[in-house]
Amino acid sequence: MTSPITIAVLAALVAPLIVSAAMAAARGARQADTINRAGGVVCAAAISVLAVIGIAHARVPATGPWYVVDGPAGVFLVVIAGVGLLSALISPAYLHDHRRAHTGALRSRQLYYAGLYVFWAALVAVPIVNNLGVAWLVVEATTAASALMVAFADTHNALEAGWKYLVLTSVGLTVALLGIVMLYASGPHGAATLTALDWSSLAHAAPHLDSATTLAAFCVIVAGLATKIGWAPVHNWLPDAHSEAPPPVSALLSAALLPTVALIVWRLDIALRAALDPAAVRAVFIGFGLLSLAIAVPFLWKALAWKRFLAYSSLEHMGVIAFGIGIDNKWATAGVLIHVVGHAVAKALGFSMAIPLLRYQPGASQRAPQGVARTSRHLAVGMGVSLLALGAVPPSPLFFSEALILFGGFAAGQIVVTTVAAGLLALGFIGIAQMTVGALAGSAPDRRRPGVRTALWISGLASACGVALVAVAAVAYALPYSTLVAMISGGRT
Repeated sequence: MTSPITIAVLAALVAPLIVSAAMAAARGARQADTINRAGGVVCAAAISVLAVIGIAHARVPATGPWYVVDGPAGVFLVVIAGVGLLSALISPAYLHDHRRAHTGALRSRQLYYAGLYVFWAALVAVPIVNNLGVAWLVVEATTAASALMVAFADTHNALEAGWKYLVLTSVGLTVALLGIVMLYASGPHGAATLTALDWSSLAHAAPHLDSATTLAAFCVIVAGLATKIGWAPVHNWLPDAHSEAPPPVSALLSAALLPTVALIVWRLDIALRAALDPAAVRAVFIGFGLLSLAIAVPFLWKALAWKRFLAYSSLEHMGVIAFGIGIDNKWATAGVLIHVVGHAVAKALGFSMAIPLLRYQPGASQRAPQGVARTSRHLAVGMGVSLLALGAVPPSPLFFSEALILFGGFAAGQIVVTTVAAGLLALGFIGIAQMTVGALAGSAPDRRRPGVRTALWISGLASACGVALVAVAAVAYALPYSTLVAMISGGRT
């Protein structure tokens, strides 16, 4: 008899695929949009139920033959459900102005929604698969689905960005596969089935693995997956893909996909902890974190097009997550979890604002936006909330998450690297502050204003995201002492 948790897992995975297939039955563009809205709500509800189950099983994970539903999976599923729903709901506004060249409105929507929901389904699988090898396959599936979505506009730049994303991330995943093969080959003699790569099997075998070989395999896997996470110096696809992808797809890429793939290397660190040198693992994550922060800062100081600026902000925030994982105590772990959720809300809002921004300031696709407050106060509020949250201005949850991570770094005795990280974050804040002032103030190049309907959905979305950001910040005080954090950090203080 199938257990209720297995049913919930299957529902969360299958619901987006059903909606994707249902798009073929649409008989008009409006009907396709209706199927999308209804399907998005159903999918988000199914994924949210699974997320609640995961958080409720923070102490004792719910596992099956091919899945694990635990606290970390629950947190990331909350992000995937929320960002996925937002992307689905704002997609009609994007498709109203954009469609593929040589393709009618209905066909454009069918192709777009089919790809979006397949991408969403693959994303759901990433945090819950109970096997490193299967996780690699699922990440590869997200690459195939999202690369097609990056190139959706069917322009020269979009196709180039899609190919660049596909090639570079596939190369990285090939490197990660090499590391997985190394890890599998170093396992106990006779472990000739794929179950040897289950998270629990790896944890059980870790005390008996050769430390040097395991560390080498771990480093190769992390270096390969870093291309998909967007950690420097293997982040080169990130700015182009975010610039050319439809804004709802960019939101899923930045707010959900990047941190969710980081969960795989985090799980791998936890599973192999008994076989790895803690100092070496800390150096790997902190190295990626500081390098990502350092490379992001100069670009955050430049006057970039809106979506390209948000892409480099993703590089900065993925660096913060890497740094927090490397610190590895209860303060930093709590900070990482808050950062994942807070960043998702702020970044999803930022990419959502790209739809009306590019409608009323088309030049913002190539240069920095200007005078948005004169174009639309509603749009200026939405962009301002996103920028201030990403800049970690209180009461943004990113302020509390970064404070927790830095405090964790000092508490762990990592004085020098934590001081460097704090300095880089301060420099990043200056860049974001410059963008905030430049984008919202000054004279507008175009005085076209959004209609009442557009202004209402912008205001509603900005208000909802603002409330969500405050709610996430509210849990910062209690989270370091929670069962969820204790489970991830292994009881470290």
